Amino acid sequence: QVQLVESGGGSVQAGGSLRLSCAASGYLYAWNFMGWFRQAPGKEREGVAVIYIRGGSTTYADSVKGRFTISQDTAKNTVYLQMNSLKPEDTAMYYCAADLRHGRWDDATGYNYWGQGTQVTVSS
Repeated sequence: QVQLVESGGGSVQAGGSLRLSCAASGYLYAWNFMGWFRQAPGKEREGVAVIYIRGGSTTYADSVKGRFTISQDTAKNTVYLQMNSLKPEDTAMYYCAADLRHGRWDDATGYNYWGQGTQVTVSS
């Protein structure tokens, strides 16, 4: 059974940085895309970034472009999200997702596998 395990969340002040990790139980090359999503209380889950596993290309939400970087280490079956210049509005539960089956990269309903999430809290 596929498992995705996120880690690296925490509490930081605005302007700070965090690096999230998503460790997969299987080989990353088994999937096409892996993405990071976030969900704040009372809001819908939104796509943050995605990486095309076999080519390494990336796409970001406008709200995080220039501040966040998604990357992969296929030897460790792990995808990362480096988050810099964090803002209070980045506060959310962050989830990684794998195996996009249909739709846009930022459509949460299209992914086959999800992690349990890691909380990120940014204070002003």
